Amino acid sequence: MSAALQKGCSDAPVLFERGQREVFCGLTGIVWLHRKIQDAFFLVVGSRTCAHLIQSAAGVMIFAEPRFATAILEERDLAGLADANEELDRTVARLLERRPDIKLLFLVGSCPSEVIKLDLARASQRLDAQFKTRGVRVLSYSGSGIETTFTQGEDACLAALVPQMAQSDAPQLLVVGALAEVVEDQFARLFRAMGIDNFAFLPPRRAADIPAVGRGTRFLLAQPFLADTARALEGRGAQHVPALFPLGAEGTSAWLAAGATAMGVAPARLREATALPERRSREALARMREQLAGKSIFFMPDSQLEVPLARFLSRELGMRLVEVGTPYLHRAHLAHELAALPEGTMLSEGQHVERQLDRVRAARADLTVCGLGLANPLEAEGLRTKWSIELVFTPVQGYDQAADLAELFARPLRRAALLEV
Repeated sequence: MSAALQKGCSDAPVLFERGQREVFCGLTGIVWLHRKIQDAFFLVVGSRTCAHLIQSAAGVMIFAEPRFATAILEERDLAGLADANEELDRTVARLLERRPDIKLLFLVGSCPSEVIKLDLARASQRLDAQFKTRGVRVLSYSGSGIETTFTQGEDACLAALVPQMAQSDAPQLLVVGALAEVVEDQFARLFRAMGIDNFAFLPPRRAADIPAVGRGTRFLLAQPFLADTARALEGRGAQHVPALFPLGAEGTSAWLAAGATAMGVAPARLREATALPERRSREALARMREQLAGKSIFFMPDSQLEVPLARFLSRELGMRLVEVGTPYLHRAHLAHELAALPEGTMLSEGQHVERQLDRVRAARADLTVCGLGLANPLEAEGLRTKWSIELVFTPVQGYDQAADLAELFARPLRRAALLEV
């Protein structure tokens, strides 16, 4: 990033909005987390409504036995008339008897404890002590939509893992955030090419591989919505490495360079490892730029990915940013991203959905990025939309995925052009 671009939107005013929200809850994170940690199981403690949400959101898993389920709370449980702890203990015992492959069990609250009449933190401690001798760890976190947006479910899950990490002050680079295995493998190859062998990923693919942490740990965030996890890691002595997020060729190069600097990699070694994949990525993006340059885009707040995505689309693909809304703007973690946004970009934090919809309709941008619940109504009004949740489910980080990420934004515009013919 050149010196002329260092300010960007670092000091830009932000429109703070508080009102009705249109977001999925943190339970949705289970849909990608259960595929990432291969011997973990997510037991949602909640109502039938929560069971239906998980069932529908993860309907693609119908042909495979998934690693999540719902312990449904009935009216007697919610009224406090039944001993929910006894029922939960029986459910967990039956689950672990049926699924001996489970090594890490998450109890996920669908609502605050005041609503479900059950303290899952204390329940997980009791069950952890009971089943630890059988090689099973039991942890808990909240996926409540009252308290979280949908990506914060991952943050709560990873934050629950941090106390389980062994203490070690040995130097290591830790990548924090759930990545698709293909992306993780690509980053691992690049780290090794740079000469970094002491690296790890959180979450790991298996519970037994939870990395250690300590004063020698330097961590890169792969996702911008991991504030609680970062705070927990810093509490264990680890140091955050600020960087652009690894979206697009520019973001990936900056992210890798930050990690390389933190681990003492020589600049020449970094260039040698990244020159070829970066060039391929930029060439692929140049073809996508022809389709997207000059198109306007409006981000409604949903995933907390909005700011890094806006930077990528503006700087590498030439799109025009009408408004960049995000549920929560973490200025420290997004400092590099804000500096890279075009000066004058309109930023908003939080949501008042009716007011934002008024601005969406007034702007009539070429593309509106929003939650699934708003996309179809806006399409019916003649606006082109992109589901923000698809940007979380799809492998988008890294050099090899940069053009695929751009394609997610080009596709609805191409479809609209074909329908107009």
